[in-house]
Amino acid sequence: MGGIPELQVKVRTHDLRNKTKADLTKQLDDLKQELASLRVQKVAGAAGSKLAKIHDVRKSVARVNTVISQTQRDQLRIFYKGKKYIPLDLRVKKTRAIRRRLTVAEKSAKTLRQTKKEQHFPLRKYAVKA
Repeated sequence: MGGIPELQVKVRTHDLRNKTKADLTKQLDDLKQELASLRVQKVAGAAGSKLAKIHDVRKSVARVNTVISQTQRDQLRIFYKGKKYIPLDLRVKKTRAIRRRLTVAEKSAKTLRQTKKEQHFPLRKYAVKA
């Protein structure tokens, strides 16, 4: 056929996570080259098995891209941990209402007047006869 060797089509995600970024980009280039050759064969009128392989290669490209972006985001999260401001796309999504909600410190905050009132007039305890 062509000068491009047949690659392992099904890529396992857990295998990708152990690789370096350089290895991942090299694998991505190889997969894209294989995909291009498969598309050329499709136009030339290749067998059905080659056409089915296009799907697997496309999904493998997606897996590699996903692992690259996830590891990049994880590294960014580590970099911004403990900093005052975090980029919007790295912040916790939750819901708009939850993000607007008072924090625990804001909820438990009391005015000076309220603290004095609680200190000087505590709740009375009554002994109830049974």
